[in-house]
Amino acid sequence: MDAELLLNNGVRMPALGLGVFQSSAEDTADAVATALEVGYRHIDTAAAYLNEHQVGEGFRRSGLARDAVFLETKVWVTDYGHDETLHAFEKAVRKLGVDQLDLLILHQPIPERFDRTVAAYLALEELLADGRVRSIGVSNFTPAHLDALLERTTVVPAVNQVELHPYFVQPELQAADRAHGILTQAWSPIGGITFYPGWGEERRSVLADLTIAAIAADHGRSPAQVMLRWHLQQGRSAIPKSTNPQRIRENFEVFDFALSPEELGRIDALDTGVRSGPDPDVVRAERFERVIPED
Repeated sequence: MDAELLLNNGVRMPALGLGVFQSSAEDTADAVATALEVGYRHIDTAAAYLNEHQVGEGFRRSGLARDAVFLETKVWVTDYGHDETLHAFEKAVRKLGVDQLDLLILHQPIPERFDRTVAAYLALEELLADGRVRSIGVSNFTPAHLDALLERTTVVPAVNQVELHPYFVQPELQAADRAHGILTQAWSPIGGITFYPGWGEERRSVLADLTIAAIAADHGRSPAQVMLRWHLQQGRSAIPKSTNPQRIRENFEVFDFALSPEELGRIDALDTGVRSGPDPDVVRAERFERVIPED
């Protein structure tokens, strides 16, 4: 298992990244700086997280060269459309304090307004052709959404970032991504522990799962480390979120042990088919009430 993954356009991406969803502006810069000090070289953020400024601050604080860190961000739905998405790129690089993004993805498929989704993706293709982004992709796209997008666009997404953890494995989606040459990237990779109001209130934390606890005990590791290793050994990218320095470090210490095929299978078998986060096919008009600020 390599610490880097090769995307379908030849760009190499660190397999493990730090996620900053629901990280407060006050905590984000410190978390990013800590992660980069520990050894992470991939940071995932989004316009809708309202912390791109702080991600940029944490990156600059690290003193690392620009080409040493893979920066990934997302366009929010209120910035969909061709010209709007080009402007969303300008907002993102201004906030991050960089000239080029390593990966820019669409945050949601928005099937009820798919024409605008397609227009946004065509703008991503333009940014890619111009060299302003190194790779492009999508998030929360189902196989049906991918098929609909590919019928009307040219560039196959490099990445599809989706909810994926041992209780929600999405085997059909993973198979569709593989068939298209798209890398599956897991958000909520250690078990749906991030709270989404109105979704998954009855969910169980995978961190408390007895099967994973037993595997972790056998390896002298934490449940989170076992789950991240499960992702990496199966060829996925994972972006665990934490602002706790000890957990940030622990989550990165997953490259010096291996799970057996039997252990991987036991974790796969925990799948419930139940989401902890929002269903991308459910219409939620409130998404369009969020306007991404200029600065």
